[in-house]
Amino acid sequence: MNDRAPIVSEDELHAYVDGELPAERRGPVEAWLATHPDDAARVSAWRSQADLIRARYGAIAQEPPPRDLDVSRLLRRRWIGRAAVAAAAAAIVFFAGGFAGWIARGAEVSPRSDLRRFTTDALDAYRLYVVEVRHPVEVPGDQRPHLVQWLSKRVGSPVRAPELDKLGLKLVGGRLLPGPTGATAFFMYEAPSGERFTLYCGHTHDPASALRYIASDRNAAYYWVDGNLFYVLSGPAERERLHAIAQAAYEQIDAHTPPQGG
Repeated sequence: MNDRAPIVSEDELHAYVDGELPAERRGPVEAWLATHPDDAARVSAWRSQADLIRARYGAIAQEPPPRDLDVSRLLRRRWIGRAAVAAAAAAIVFFAGGFAGWIARGAEVSPRSDLRRFTTDALDAYRLYVVEVRHPVEVPGDQRPHLVQWLSKRVGSPVRAPELDKLGLKLVGGRLLPGPTGATAFFMYEAPSGERFTLYCGHTHDPASALRYIASDRNAAYYWVDGNLFYVLSGPAERERLHAIAQAAYEQIDAHTPPQGG
């Protein structure tokens, strides 16, 4: 290897794709790619993926925030983090999309129910991370056993990342989020077409329930309660497809849930 040509890191390659690479490093990175076809192929693939995600989900960023959006609540979200408060205004565009009528179209909500809090937080998380190219998850899907064990420990109950390969969905990975009742698990799946779906789950005091549907103009979700956990499967507002995915996840999770009582 030529010692005069410093190795280009993967972080620099990602920054190059995202247009965040310092100007003085562009030349060395482009020279590296010219002599390293494997890295050049990866960069090309990342660019294609980024273009696909922007094409499918970029409209979310153009949606005006609803008038009753509680900005102070979003700024207080722990999962935004102190370091991101300065960018919270930019993140809000991902939360936009008419959630004011979201609940009304799907279900009647009891004041004591966890439904409103869980579905709101699940939609917030979906909108925030579904457009992320470089860091959509904390733990990648190829570390599924570690991911599930870690999230189960933090949530305090066994959680599962359903196998959805038969539906053409690959597990991208997952992350830990704070939820309305404590630590919450968040899994992300991706179709070959680039569409993404997320499964959000955490503790609830609501009784067990079957699948229920709720939708906004652009996004939708199926939610249910199994054992002591509440689940929200979010994705594009394509009801039949979303139902098939939610049904598969529901059946796998239910098959491993110990019976209550007794």
